[in-house]
Amino acid sequence: MSHPSRRGILKLTGGTALLGTLALAGCGRGEDPVAKATVRPVDSSPATGTVNVWAAQGDADVLDKVIKPFKAANPDVTAKFTLIPNADYYTKLQAAIAAGKGPDVAQFFPESQAQFLDPSILRAVPDGLVEPGSFFTSLWDAGVAGDVAYTVPWYAYTYALVYRADLAEKAGVKAPTTWQEMVPFFRSLQDAGARRGLGADNGWDIFNGQDVAMYAWQAGGSLLSAAGKWTLDTPAMVDALKYNASFFTSGAADTSSPTFLDAQPYFVAGKTAAMITGPWVIGQLDTAAKKNGWTASHVATAPLPAGASGNASFSGGGTWGVLAGSGNADASWKLIRHIVRPSTQVAQYTAYGSLPAVVTAWDDTAIAGQPLLDAFRTQLKNSRAFPRVSTWQQVATRLGKETEAVAKGTRTAERAASNVQSYAESLGTGTG
Repeated sequence: MSHPSRRGILKLTGGTALLGTLALAGCGRGEDPVAKATVRPVDSSPATGTVNVWAAQGDADVLDKVIKPFKAANPDVTAKFTLIPNADYYTKLQAAIAAGKGPDVAQFFPESQAQFLDPSILRAVPDGLVEPGSFFTSLWDAGVAGDVAYTVPWYAYTYALVYRADLAEKAGVKAPTTWQEMVPFFRSLQDAGARRGLGADNGWDIFNGQDVAMYAWQAGGSLLSAAGKWTLDTPAMVDALKYNASFFTSGAADTSSPTFLDAQPYFVAGKTAAMITGPWVIGQLDTAAKKNGWTASHVATAPLPAGASGNASFSGGGTWGVLAGSGNADASWKLIRHIVRPSTQVAQYTAYGSLPAVVTAWDDTAIAGQPLLDAFRTQLKNSRAFPRVSTWQQVATRLGKETEAVAKGTRTAERAASNVQSYAESLGTGTG
């Protein structure tokens, strides 16, 4: 399986405020004619005309080939793909939307698409286009705002525990199932020969913030209240920050290494023995080891250990939406409908390793025959969507910095949680 790292999937952009302005312009527009018109069902007649599709480089690189059956069944439609580097994708998309020159169809990321979920930007998903229950719940929920669905899930990922099975066997230990077992597990892997039990991600950025938010869920916390207020200064968040810091204070992980790009070489070399990471790693370790079959004989996966309230993870991946200004919405939705069919999802996995957002597609032998993916499927069934507010990326980034201070012992978890709460309150949620 080939897949870009999560740092290639989600990028902060300087254009958030621009899209926030556009979205606010549409807030409260219950009678918006575009939104109301596009909920009409899409029929089964052949698609026609041109559909301009914008996507980030990566999973979409193979899509033009994957949809050959769609093009064969719809000879009068032309799908034009524009692939944009991840680092520039949202910035260019935002600018195009602001200028009224956006594509018909655009790819989004469920972790960071909240700023686009508005009728002034995206059309509502038509009634009956897809069955919402066919997707992993959290991925579908990530595209819903104000009880309106704006995006359709395409591919999926979440986090699980990836560890050196050979070292665990040598140490005589099994994968941890609770928070309390985590550090002892890492120490056992160190006793079996690893320099560090955990190869932590030390960017101290939005991704570390997402990790701690995930731990807060596991501790019984929430990030937003039912009334839409930030709830970050809570005992659950304090517990989450302390849990994350325990990896470092125990000596199981190092606050300075490995760097993100070093994570896999360190893991293969035994400098680290575990990662809390996404499924793309599975397809990359043989390359890092320079040996086919290394992963199968050295690696195991497991769902995340549970805190006081379970082991919920977060859902990530890719989604599709049709822009409000699309001149060919009918063909656009028909293309999206084809992309999320189980057979197309399997073809996408075979071509690139993108794991399906449609649950039944995981039953295909191409995926079901990969035992190291089982933990990720299990975890996707127990995952949540991050807050669907435009300021979440900024809040998560600040949380990542506070996480660093706690891990390095320069700030208490209580103070860090208070700082994040104050910062989040100063930003608000960006809703109109």
